[in-house]
This record gives sequence, C-alpha cells and structure tokens, in this order.
Amino acid sequence: MTGTSPAAHRPLAAIVLKVSSIAVFVGMQAFIKLAGILPAGQIVFFRSFFAMVPILILLAWTGEIRTAVQTHRPGRHIVRGLVGVSSMALGFFALTRLPLPEAIVLNYAQPLLVVVISALVLGETVRVFRWTAVAVGFVGVLIISWPKLTLFGSPEGIGSDEALGVLAALAAAAISAVALLQVRSLVATDRSSTVVIWFSLTASVAGLLTMPFGWAPLSGWQIFVLVMSGICGGIAQIMMTEAYRYASVATVAPFEYSSILFGLVVGYLLFADVPTMYTLVGGAIVVVSGLFIVWREQRLGIERAKTPKVAPPQ
Repeated sequence: MTGTSPAAHRPLAAIVLKVSSIAVFVGMQAFIKLAGILPAGQIVFFRSFFAMVPILILLAWTGEIRTAVQTHRPGRHIVRGLVGVSSMALGFFALTRLPLPEAIVLNYAQPLLVVVISALVLGETVRVFRWTAVAVGFVGVLIISWPKLTLFGSPEGIGSDEALGVLAALAAAAISAVALLQVRSLVATDRSSTVVIWFSLTASVAGLLTMPFGWAPLSGWQIFVLVMSGICGGIAQIMMTEAYRYASVATVAPFEYSSILFGLVVGYLLFADVPTMYTLVGGAIVVVSGLFIVWREQRLGIERAKTPKVAPPQ
C-alpha cells in the first residue's frame, strides 16, 4: 500500500484486482442495505472501524504498521477525513432509501464534479471536449433523478424518501469530489496506507461521536451485516490500492463502471430491484461521459509527456 511501481507493470493483475475490489464494494453496499434504515453516523462507525481490521493485518504483515500513521500533515488528514465522512454519511443515507442500482449510478456524478471543481476552484485548464462530456453526463444524471424529484413521481413529491435519497446521493458525490482532490494532494507527500489509516480513524471517531444523537438498537443480524460491511470495505480498499500499483490510472479506472453490472445483479437477487428505463438510459449516458473523461485525461497525459521541457535560464 505504498504506491505504484513502474517496474511491476502487470495490467491483467491490475484489472482483476480492480474488478474484484468493485465486487466487494458492492457487497459492502448490499450489507449496509440489508441492515435497514439506521442513523447514518452509526453506519459510518461500523463501516470505518471494522474496515481497519484487514488493513491493519496487511500492514502488520508488510511491517508497515508502526509507520502507517506517521505524517507531517495531521491537520490536513483530519480535514480530509471529516469531508469524507460527510460524503460517506450522505451516501449511506441514500443507499438505504434508493434501489441499489440507482444509488450506484448516481455516485458516478463524482468524476463529472471533479472536473468542475478542478476548473472553478483549482484553476485547472478544462477545454471544450471535457466540458461537453461533463454537460452530457449531467443530462444523464438528470434523466435518472427527474422521476424522483418531481411531483409526478410519487404522492409526496420532493419530500418522499426516494427524492431525499437522490438529493443525498448527489450531495455525497459532490463532497466526494472535494475529498478526492484532497487525497490527490495528500498522496504527493504521504503513502497510501497513511491516507487510508488516518481516514478510517477519523471516520470511526466521527461516527462514534454521533451516538448521543441517537443510535438505533441493533439485532444480532444487523450487527453481523454492519461488521461485514466494514470488513468488506477494508478488503476492497486494499485490492483497489494494489490494482493501482500494477497499472496506470488510465488502464484501471474504466473498470470502475463494472459496479453497475454487479449492482444490477445483486439488487435484483437480494432486493428485487428492477432498474427503470430512466436508470438504464441515464446510467449509460453517465458511463459514456465518464469514460470519455478518462480517455481524454490519458491523451492529455501523453501529450504533456511528449512536450519538451524548457530549461530555466541560468
């Protein structure tokens, strides 16, 4: 969990690890959904605390456990953790109120929002190709969301549980985009294992602090599925990190969208969720837009690598 090694370029292994991690992440989401409607802070605690079990086992195995928390930027890690916790809580709220396929597809607004935030906040240059992909992608998000956000979708309209779930999912995607940009900054100086451990610790503490605001009593079954959600989250995080060790982001990232297929299958088998035509059409548009952005980022990276660097004046 220390980073990508160019010498260990194994694209097939990376793809297998990435797809496996996505399958385990969908399993994590299914476990959370099986727990029923619970306070988001309570879910955050179980998901984050028990995710550290497989991560700490791996760090102990590799001899990195003593140095995993060492950082010169603890404040930045805590802020990133709190931002990530906000996104996680909203995502879990949406997950318990939406069909699994819709909750997964709406999360793919995140790459689109990363482009927008990078341009507006960080001042990165975004040309017409990526702006067009973002605009088209948001059309897909609108197609998925519109039936839930209008008065025609349900008697309660905008106040229905599903409408609130859609709003929470989109807010989670927006905050997650901010968290991703923070991670990009942190990994420039700290190892991946350090970022993961600090986030898990911060999220666990933040979730635990919500206990006075009312945690629901849990059955043995609910405790089991919540613990399993955390363990699955930790295992998936390890596999995803290893995937990026063996291949470039451009090679691995497109397989992120395999979660839609897993979500459709698991949603149907466990929850009898049948995707609507809005979800299928809008999801296809979002996926194509996201893949175009990944491809465009790859092309820009190649062009930058080919551009000769001018030496500074002596």
